[in-house]
Amino acid sequence: MLLEIYDEIDELKKREDATILAHYYQDGEIQDIADLTGDSLKLARAATQVDTKTIVFCGVHFMAETAKILNPEKRVLLPDMLAGCSLADSCPAPKLAQYQAKLCEQGVDFETVTYINSTAAVKALSDWIVTSGNAEEIIRRVPEDKEILFVPDRHLGSYLQDVVGRKMILWDGSCQVHEVFSVMDLFSMQRRYPAGITIAHPECPTNIREKSQFVGGTEAMLNYVSSFEQATDFLVATEANMLWQLQKKYPLHHYHPVPGVTCACNKCPHMARNTLDKLKHCLETGSPEITWQPHFEQAQKVLQKSLLN
Repeated sequence: MLLEIYDEIDELKKREDATILAHYYQDGEIQDIADLTGDSLKLARAATQVDTKTIVFCGVHFMAETAKILNPEKRVLLPDMLAGCSLADSCPAPKLAQYQAKLCEQGVDFETVTYINSTAAVKALSDWIVTSGNAEEIIRRVPEDKEILFVPDRHLGSYLQDVVGRKMILWDGSCQVHEVFSVMDLFSMQRRYPAGITIAHPECPTNIREKSQFVGGTEAMLNYVSSFEQATDFLVATEANMLWQLQKKYPLHHYHPVPGVTCACNKCPHMARNTLDKLKHCLETGSPEITWQPHFEQAQKVLQKSLLN
């Protein structure tokens, strides 16, 4: 059955002149059939190099939206339009605009640095867009005489404050997946695997990051693991589908998902909305499609400055 739907999707890709991009947090079955897998930064940049007329983005809404903004002439499809993001939801554009106006009234001279996990309307209100892969670099580009308003992830913002050494105004948002990691369960796993190495995403709370040997985005995790030549146990504190990518690229090692307080593993319910059946359906019907919106133009300027230059 799996091979059959793979064959059908391959035929539809040819018919529709389509390229499939998939985030590392997608199910392994989707990552396996994708033309390219990656983190948000890698996929945003890759989207600008696609030479087919259609991009099918297997990820969440803001990722497909970003692909459309960077490629206005392309048709961009998302298998499930309801694949959202808790971080993006935590920072509505009207609320951000209101807060920015308040800071201006108080005489605060600031620039807004926005995590890519945000809506296009929020990106349009921003001075910079960052991913976990380029955030440190971008923060260092903000003039020293400017305050930084960092939205929407307070945990990533806290991590960047420590790494870069700049105080920031942090929006009170978080990722529902990374927020619920259990430090007590992490301690238990570390006792079970005393020689194991804990790797954590910077979206994790401070108590998880402090107990980890390595903190970095998904692409950085892959690079870090690649440096180990002997079989190693890795305790992984990020979305559980990342283990599929780690196991595929570096099968020598053993990977253990750090559990959350509510379940034995952490999988993003929004990412999980995309399935092979929905991927096939969107190629068959040409929908759901991300269509151009007026505020995309300003968001495009900020994205190009931040991610492509």
